[in-house]
Amino acid sequence: MIHMRKAVAVAAGTVMVLGLGALPAHAENYHDTYLSNWGPGKESSRWADNNRDSVKTSIRFSSCYTDGASGFNSATLKLSKDVFGPDDHYGSRTNKCNTSTWGDQSKGDYYFTLTGVNSGGVLTVKSVRITW
Repeated sequence: MIHMRKAVAVAAGTVMVLGLGALPAHAENYHDTYLSNWGPGKESSRWADNNRDSVKTSIRFSSCYTDGASGFNSATLKLSKDVFGPDDHYGSRTNKCNTSTWGDQSKGDYYFTLTGVNSGGVLTVKSVRITW
């Protein structure tokens, strides 16, 4: 009877360990922040991506406002890697108060730049989540 209990315990432990490998991938990290009266050219703070996973770098906006008469339409964001010399750029995305994604990035320090606001000159976003 004792041998049977040990066998069941070992089998259950093996299933638990093997099952952990099937869990969905989670982001290495994230940062919650906001934007207040940002104009084109404004840069975010930097974050360190250690590339310990295969999660895509993304920036999610919610509750977006501009000083434009027609309200918020979209904003253009550019992802950059902070390196010695001219920074590496990974393209621009149009954000319509939703999520912009750039794919899995290599190890390094990253930031985004607001390069344009469609309608108005300054942008306010009450909730920003950067995931990497």
